[in-house]
Amino acid sequence: MREAVFVRRHADDWEAFEKRVDSKEYVDPDEVAEGYVRLTDDLAYARTFYPGSATAAYLNGLAGQVHHQIYRNRREERGRLLKFWAEEIPRTVYTERRALFWALVTFILSMLIGVVSAASDHLFVRLILGDGYVNMTLANIEGGDPMAVYKEMYQVDMFSMIALNNIMVSFLTFIGLFRSAGMVLPAFSFGAAYHLFNNGVMVGSFQYFFFEQGVFWESVRTIWIHGTLEISAIIIAGGAGLAMGNSLLFPGTYPRLVSFRRGAIRGLKIVIGLIPIFLAAALLEGFVTRYTGMPVALSVAIIFGSLAFILWYFVWLPRKIHKLDAEQGAPSLAIVSPKPALDND
Repeated sequence: MREAVFVRRHADDWEAFEKRVDSKEYVDPDEVAEGYVRLTDDLAYARTFYPGSATAAYLNGLAGQVHHQIYRNRREERGRLLKFWAEEIPRTVYTERRALFWALVTFILSMLIGVVSAASDHLFVRLILGDGYVNMTLANIEGGDPMAVYKEMYQVDMFSMIALNNIMVSFLTFIGLFRSAGMVLPAFSFGAAYHLFNNGVMVGSFQYFFFEQGVFWESVRTIWIHGTLEISAIIIAGGAGLAMGNSLLFPGTYPRLVSFRRGAIRGLKIVIGLIPIFLAAALLEGFVTRYTGMPVALSVAIIFGSLAFILWYFVWLPRKIHKLDAEQGAPSLAIVSPKPALDND
């Protein structure tokens, strides 16, 4: 390709990228990174085919300027962690809202399958929850304390074990690890959907078991003290896994690996945002759920307070930030993919 043709095809993109990076308005870090990668690709091409040219010198200077801008801001920016939790995660949630919606639908349908299956076959609950847990719970119900299982372990030990387990489950759901032929392999969207299905069926059969034993209300007002945050976080982790997997399966106009990298970064951001929620859920399960005799009003307040937080942070806040970005005209840095060179160029 002749140098003049190369410049003509990409000059508008270079100029737009330079202006947007210099802009003081909000710039999505993922899009900055993507634009920077494309810029350095063009620089490498220019150095190879037009060494010592004005084009190569311009691109080298622009790449150095952008690199300096990125890392200078990274060192000097204050409140970076706060901005990550207050802005970046909600923006990412809004971007992947469809994947999160389908994760919720998958979980609800799976839960209904668990309810119907447990109602149709009394052995189904034992298949899902295990004989040991079912027999122990039946003994607790007969002893007049259906939720005694939450009182058996020391609070700190219980918190530590549950927090670690919940975080591990979220990452397994996100990555979509699937066991096959004695091996554990990442199955991405399919694996995430599989974990959502498993957890949904388990919750549905679990709740029907307590309904069948006549202690449904006791189970709801006790288990969902921590379960509201815990189950919501698992669903969201599954949605993050769907987002990552879909970026690989449906890359759109991006090269498949580029699309997958972008989807993986967005999904990982969401999962990292869930860590405090899992810790809060473990804290409630280890230190609060065990008090089954607490006033009903208090347990209901904790449950609905937890639900209100989830809806605020993962539904209302992402929409609000997206609306503010639209009103402020936040620029997009998605640079058009280079057109392939024609043979006659």
